[in-house]
Amino acid sequence: MLERIVSGRQTGADRAALDWAIAQNIPHGGWCPKGRRAEDGQIDIRYYLKETPSSDYLQRTEWNVHDSDGTVIFTIKAALTGGSKKTAEFARKHSKHCLDLSEETSADPGSELRGFIEANGIKILNVAGSRASKEPGVAAFVMQVLAKADL
Repeated sequence: MLERIVSGRQTGADRAALDWAIAQNIPHGGWCPKGRRAEDGQIDIRYYLKETPSSDYLQRTEWNVHDSDGTVIFTIKAALTGGSKKTAEFARKHSKHCLDLSEETSADPGSELRGFIEANGIKILNVAGSRASKEPGVAAFVMQVLAKADL
């Protein structure tokens, strides 16, 4: 069963996952860019994240994929773009399990996520996806799915 949620704590999907983990008393962590950088400023120290040597978002993204058992990518639209697309590429590169959950196409995303975690023995789940400035509703989608997945 799930032991920890990791994320880069960007606005949107990442932040929602860490906030949900904290609210549920699920251990959390992950990598963030040097300087604790996010699109809306510096990441608060209440999030247990380690800084990468680089301020580049891609290094943080790859390290979170690499250091987890599997990744779920949350989006509103079905097509992966930007950092979400790179996340899927890093999962393939590192032979990690990856699930793309789109609000637009996933019929029962909570069950899909729970099945993904169980079928692949995921203990450390990396949560990635759209940032708030690209898909404003993604944080609410993440919170809803995590709650329904009954982790």
